[in-house]
Amino acid sequence: MRTLPMYLGIIVVIAVLLSACGTGLGTAPVVKVGWNGEPDTLNPGMAVLSESFSIFSLIYDTLYELNLDGTYRLSLAESVDVSEDGRVWTFKIRDAVEFSDGKPVTAEDVAFSFNLYLHSEDFIFLPGYTAYFESVQASSGNQVVVTLTEAIPNMESQLFALYILPKHIWEDVENLTALDIPLNQSVGSGPFRLAEYVPGQYIRLESRRGHFSYFPKISGVEFRIYPDVSSMIQALANKEIDVITELPVDGVSALDGLSGIQVVAGPPVAPNVSDIILNQVDPQLCPLESGGLCTGHPALRDRNVRLAMAHALDKQALIDGVMLGLADPGLTLIPKGLGSFYNSSIKDYEYNVEKANQILDEAGYRDASGDGIREMPDGSRDLTFRMEWPDDMIYARDEAELLKLMWGQIGIHVIMQAVDADQLTARCCPAFDYDILLWEWGSDPDPSFLLSVMLTDEISSGYNETGYSNPEYDALFARQATELDGEKRRGIIWQMQNIVHDDVAYIIPFYQKSVQAYRTDTFRGWLTNSGNLDLSAPSSLGIIEPIKQ
Repeated sequence: MRTLPMYLGIIVVIAVLLSACGTGLGTAPVVKVGWNGEPDTLNPGMAVLSESFSIFSLIYDTLYELNLDGTYRLSLAESVDVSEDGRVWTFKIRDAVEFSDGKPVTAEDVAFSFNLYLHSEDFIFLPGYTAYFESVQASSGNQVVVTLTEAIPNMESQLFALYILPKHIWEDVENLTALDIPLNQSVGSGPFRLAEYVPGQYIRLESRRGHFSYFPKISGVEFRIYPDVSSMIQALANKEIDVITELPVDGVSALDGLSGIQVVAGPPVAPNVSDIILNQVDPQLCPLESGGLCTGHPALRDRNVRLAMAHALDKQALIDGVMLGLADPGLTLIPKGLGSFYNSSIKDYEYNVEKANQILDEAGYRDASGDGIREMPDGSRDLTFRMEWPDDMIYARDEAELLKLMWGQIGIHVIMQAVDADQLTARCCPAFDYDILLWEWGSDPDPSFLLSVMLTDEISSGYNETGYSNPEYDALFARQATELDGEKRRGIIWQMQNIVHDDVAYIIPFYQKSVQAYRTDTFRGWLTNSGNLDLSAPSSLGIIEPIKQ
């Protein structure tokens, strides 16, 4: 899942959807969650922001569920049978499961949903999870048969992201890519149902009775949207909300010592990668047909320059100064949170300003004018780079100021600027109208998606934001995608990480930890020590119970 800090629009849907199932929870309290953002859309096929996917995980079911320890378990499917060649997967769908409008969930709904994602090319992320689907059919006995073009090693991670939609609603939708969808289109079979959405104010979900996996002891969840972090923190202190699930690190100190509040940190369910994107697209690969401008500084196409910048970057200083220590040093786009897929054997570039200066000296980048800024070897221009970031990326300015000082020590000057998130996205991908960007990626539990953003073929799509291209890397990606032997696949993925690290495709300063906070005097049972941390997931909201006052 890509969690870029961009805002695709506001959903204007205000209504109350009456369910045939009801809640049956009487006067049980509602859990109030503080958010500093909101969904970009409630259309699963068009969503980009993490807030959207948080809502989807509560109102929709999938065939597999991701556990907090990174493993999978069957969810809407009660059993699975796999053919000897690994190409045919037959799932038995649970009987007597209902959507929130009272209609039964059947194999027909599952097959319809998968085929919708498979054939809707304009959907953003979900079609990617069906890349190896040859056909999907419902069969007798409430079964779904998924036939693959070839066996793949990560079927569970592909299916846990594919939400099951009601065929009786979505088959009549005329504009499948609409961002602004009516509330009665957001019907799922999950443990909660969408009840009301007032943009800019709150999203209210109601608990559902009789879910096969979760039995909420609360009457619902209300996500309250705050204009700034300080307002959200004050609301937690005043008991106006019960939990903050995305607490910026600069808000931790404000909660220090407050009675009844617990701050917790841990690896996020979707590991977050903070990356420094260097525009290195080859002019011959500039995607002119996709609006490519390719105005990046030519020095960034030189590995020597990127390598010197990596050596001049003090990651620990960034972690301490920007993230208050709540992060791990970064290596490649595959984060530490992906367990054995993370190549822990890579030796990072040491922080060594003297070595960085030596690399640039030997590559012919001199400061002939004596103004402290180096020039290109041919003297055509100096090493002044534009460094930009989305204006809603909270910690980016502090990071940029430290980077400016660090790179200033090796004769590289940067001009800093926060840019409207939508504008910057348009200029980035695939226009390549930038020099350096400070950005973020959110990761799936499987590394395949993040690996794909460094493919040559993705330059024109905009997912490859650096313009990096390496035929050896491309070939290895194709190999890992169908390698069924787990150890061999991990070996290929480690080799790919070695290649992009050696090429300095990205500079990864750190992997953020998830920081969340909750009141200890309103609800109990939050899962904080079960692996990855996500207090807004069904794993917590489906089990917590109120504390009697």
